[in-house]
Amino acid sequence: MKRFWNWLPDHVDRRVRVLAWLSLICQVVLVGTGGLVRLTASGLGCPTWPTCTDDSLVNTPEMGVHGIIEFGNRTLTFVLVVIAIAMFLAVIRFRAERRDLFLLALLIGLGIPAQGVIGGLSVLTHLNPYVVGLHFVISVVLVCLATVLVIRVHATPGARERAVPRWFAVLAVVLSVLVAITIVFGILTTGSGPHAGDANAPRNDLNPELLQHVHSWPAYAVLAVTLVMLVATFTARIPGRRAVLLLLAVEVLQIIVGLWQARTGLPPFLVGIHMVLAVTLAAATTNVVMGLTRRVSPSAEDVERPHAVTTA
Repeated sequence: MKRFWNWLPDHVDRRVRVLAWLSLICQVVLVGTGGLVRLTASGLGCPTWPTCTDDSLVNTPEMGVHGIIEFGNRTLTFVLVVIAIAMFLAVIRFRAERRDLFLLALLIGLGIPAQGVIGGLSVLTHLNPYVVGLHFVISVVLVCLATVLVIRVHATPGARERAVPRWFAVLAVVLSVLVAITIVFGILTTGSGPHAGDANAPRNDLNPELLQHVHSWPAYAVLAVTLVMLVATFTARIPGRRAVLLLLAVEVLQIIVGLWQARTGLPPFLVGIHMVLAVTLAAATTNVVMGLTRRVSPSAEDVERPHAVTTA
């Protein structure tokens, strides 16, 4: 046990960075496989939970391709659990020095089983659209946390300060709220549309045509705010231009796919791409927000540190 403890990283090294990236990549892949489950009507391919059937933990040949797809998505959750445990162990030795990494690894590790439970509830409620929507929200949150983790393992530790003007930081907060609203309305729109995950699954009975328009309004607002931020990075020499450009690229691609799918009757492959781009949008937005601060220079830290008080 001591040998294993000594083998664990005592600082951020390549193992820590690789695990952080694996956490982010697998979270995004999980959304993709979850979309595949929904778009192939495999949501009840395993009709019960936590086992696949009442008599089998795994899918059976009689369940066909739907059982394979649904159980494959469940299996990926266990891969994420393994990565989360490895990530937690990778930072536990230097948790005092990097409390931020320890807390992020802990939150992601706790979020994965919570996500699995909500996924199970969606099966037990026969794919209730609101439960399925909550399942997607948890995925978005975990992708954002994993993005922060990736950024933090590459950043220099220490006290941080705002690196941009206050108005620019406020714009970033507005951007984040608009992105969240866009994703929520996207979830409601999907819950009213044809891709229920199963032919007999309920819908939320909202007007899908109206929701498509309502969903687009905050999306265009996100684009407008992003353009303002991008122009500001050029005219006011505000840092973070690459992050904003990356966000803009994701937004443009997302809008193109969204318009394309709406005008072609929501083909499954486009809806699946739109779902993956939604969490990619959340990750890119998180990347922009994380770029609003910079490490305080050592000299500034010395100035801000209170002097020791001595008494006779």
